[in-house]
Amino acid sequence: MKAVWIQEPCNIQVTEVKKPDIREGEALLRILYCGICGADVASYTGNQPFTTYPRIPGHEFSAQIVEIGENERGLKAGDIVTANPYFNCGTCYSCQRGFVNCCEDNQTMGVQRDGSFCEYVAMPIERIIGGRGLSAEELALVEPFSISYHALHRTEIDRNDTLLIIGAGPIGLFALMTAKAKGAKVCVADILDGRLQLAKELGADNIINCDKNNLREETERITDKHGFDVCIEACGLPVTFLSCIDCAAFAGKIILIGNGKRETSFLHSVLLKKELNVFGSRNARSDDFAQVIDWIAEGKADVMKLVSAVYPMERADEAFRALAENKGDLAKVLVKM
Repeated sequence: MKAVWIQEPCNIQVTEVKKPDIREGEALLRILYCGICGADVASYTGNQPFTTYPRIPGHEFSAQIVEIGENERGLKAGDIVTANPYFNCGTCYSCQRGFVNCCEDNQTMGVQRDGSFCEYVAMPIERIIGGRGLSAEELALVEPFSISYHALHRTEIDRNDTLLIIGAGPIGLFALMTAKAKGAKVCVADILDGRLQLAKELGADNIINCDKNNLREETERITDKHGFDVCIEACGLPVTFLSCIDCAAFAGKIILIGNGKRETSFLHSVLLKKELNVFGSRNARSDDFAQVIDWIAEGKADVMKLVSAVYPMERADEAFRALAENKGDLAKVLVKM
């Protein structure tokens, strides 16, 4: 079969690899669409510390079931589906307590093991999630949506809350969709006008360009000097985490989605003074995937508004390069397999 192969950083090509055999309890899936995640771009550029090479990237995908045995899930050949791409060990302390998304030996497709940028994958049936009639393009967006959905369900958020999302990349925008579906009032901050305009189109009540406006002053204006009830960090930068601490209301909440790569220094007594609740969030769970699919099917979120471009598999190198050089005009990029 054909596969998109990262031989080494910045060296990507479509090549021939062995088609997978399926074992007991697995199904053979024909990949339809793949989304390119920030982690995939990091693998492409050599900035993903967990990636080994050569590697087939990808963990955001839709697929059609080609071959599957009898199962209690009602899944059958021909179904259009997606799947949970985070493989957990099942034996560590986190897995024993049911926190499989926090597995101590987590292996994510496309990072620690080969991913979905190929024509076929063998997938454990228990990881496959039915598509409820969604299009293949929509199902390829379920995984990143689930990341944000899971993060915002780390704590209670209701329609009386004011939220600040720092970072209007895909994860931040999916967080916006989640918050708006819950009825909250949402402000989105970024430094790129194009992303902020998309946030506005997706329902943001306020937008702030942090290059042109003082975030603290805008926070005081929007919240009547109270601060935001919930601040969501979706960049992974020290300055944005510190901004969340600064902009959160007393007794507020901070949710961290952005995967930081640099250390952050701050006086931790501010967490005590404001009695802030800080929640980390990692991956997502299969029930998060199912809920996101339900939301899309029920019309609560139009995920296709985030799709900026679709490339054929043969031009996957162009798609990766476009995102690696992205100046903010691209949100989600799909590759048709």
